[in-house]
Amino acid sequence: MPVSGKVDVAQMMTPVRPGRSLTKEVVDRLMAEIASGRWPAGQRLPTERELVEGMQVSRTVVREAVAALKARGLVTTRQGSGAFVSQAPRDEFRLDPELLRSLDSAINALELRLALETEAAGLACQRATDSALQAIAKAHQAFELALESGRSAAEEDFAFHAEIARATGNPHFPELLRMMGSFVIPRRDEKVWRMTAAGQAAYLKRIRDEHRAIAEAIQARDGDSARRAMRRHLTNATERYRNFVAASEAVPAV
Repeated sequence: MPVSGKVDVAQMMTPVRPGRSLTKEVVDRLMAEIASGRWPAGQRLPTERELVEGMQVSRTVVREAVAALKARGLVTTRQGSGAFVSQAPRDEFRLDPELLRSLDSAINALELRLALETEAAGLACQRATDSALQAIAKAHQAFELALESGRSAAEEDFAFHAEIARATGNPHFPELLRMMGSFVIPRRDEKVWRMTAAGQAAYLKRIRDEHRAIAEAIQARDGDSARRAMRRHLTNATERYRNFVAASEAVPAV
């Protein structure tokens, strides 16, 4: 039966020492408890207050750590109840959200995604079933509708790319994309989204046009055009991310 009571956190709940990323330290400690089996699936994590007081870190650090574990599928959050263990860590490739805070690591991830998805677009043209083409078209439509409603459409953006990966018929494409994509669509970061405020309309229009070119090429089963369109889109995404980070670093702290 899932454990729902208090957990023994005496060994873990010591102040985090300066000199390394506080968020990464908290993530590592929480992951160690989950991986050891001391916190099984269903176990509620210590409260935010307990973690803040025990590790002597800020609420922001604790929230970022829990968000990182949630992104990895290790915990789920329930409104008003806290965070709960969903599964133990698996020995698998993953991108650390904390590492992706640096420009170089984020660009490395985008370059990997560029290689992966350019070929996925071409394979989707060759292998997509009629139902897979319909799923891509539906995802693209949902993306455009989200943009028209004034939202960032970040989730719909990722869903569009995920449908293309699934259309390859190779399960490794969507699996790798799942592990990468949640961290490398820049506007999923609230700070990046705020930074685009002055030019959001033009920014989103460029993304819409790039997606539209990809979708049309795949529906036409034109592999060469699909690869070119995907490469153009992700190359532009890399450049946009560089610009966002440069703009962020140029803004004085307040």
